[in-house]
Amino acid sequence: MNDIATRCIEIIAKSKGIPADTVKLASTFDELNIDSLDKINISFEVEEAFAIEIPDEALGSLKTVGDVVEGVTRLKSAPAPAPSH
Repeated sequence: MNDIATRCIEIIAKSKGIPADTVKLASTFDELNIDSLDKINISFEVEEAFAIEIPDEALGSLKTVGDVVEGVTRLKSAPAPAPSH
């Protein structure tokens, strides 16, 4: 498992107060009892941890831990927006 996956799992596990080794990439948010408020809090933590910005519309499409890892990976590999003057 890569660093992004490990870090996302740690964030999700901590937010729900569950052991990280019980959270898998295939775990769904329903299985982990993650509701929309949890999802928002987790997204803030993930944004801070990886210095990225998750678009609000992307939050609705996240259904599994793997989706979060995939999204973070995509955002991290995207070219940084040019600074506006």
